Amino acid sequence: MANNNAPATKVVVPCRICYANIWEPKSINGSEEKYSVSCLIPKSDKAALAKIKKAIEAAKETAKSKKWGGKIPPNLKQPLRDGDIERPDDEAYAGHYYFNATSKDAPQIVDRQVQPILDPMECGSGDYCNVSVNFYGFAASGNKGIAAGLQNIQLVRHGERLSGKPTAASDFETIEGDEELGEVDDDMDFLN
Repeated sequence: MANNNAPATKVVVPCRICYANIWEPKSINGSEEKYSVSCLIPKSDKAALAKIKKAIEAAKETAKSKKWGGKIPPNLKQPLRDGDIERPDDEAYAGHYYFNATSKDAPQIVDRQVQPILDPMECGSGDYCNVSVNFYGFAASGNKGIAAGLQNIQLVRHGERLSGKPTAASDFETIEGDEELGEVDDDMDFLN
């Protein structure tokens, strides 16, 4: 059962995931290793975007007193970005807003029935998921803004992989016949 007493800064976002470092933490540009994911939300999904914006505003109000000395900074770094402007050369981001979510802790990854997914090949970049995030304010190294903390992921349906790596189905054709492995077909020319 979903938690109806969740803080105003927490939201479950229906999205397509990209750059999904959700199974193993990864260091970006020499930073501390973290789990991370880019969440792509279609610009047409007004309900999801409204929930995200409301959670970001709640995070600003919380951080105003706890992190920023009672006022919202003028040049605040915002998590929600326009894919058409920020990533014009990446087809996956066209027509989408996006934000990046990170965590030091591994997210729980579950299927539609909320059963754990343990196989990394079952959920990754390109899949459509519900991603729970908690927006929070930060003040570090002279930068102030709102960031998204990655919490958990629910796979809704598979999508075309965005890994940049070809699938086996795109690399190979079906081999007809039932020859045993190890037998050499005279028609195959391995050495030329």
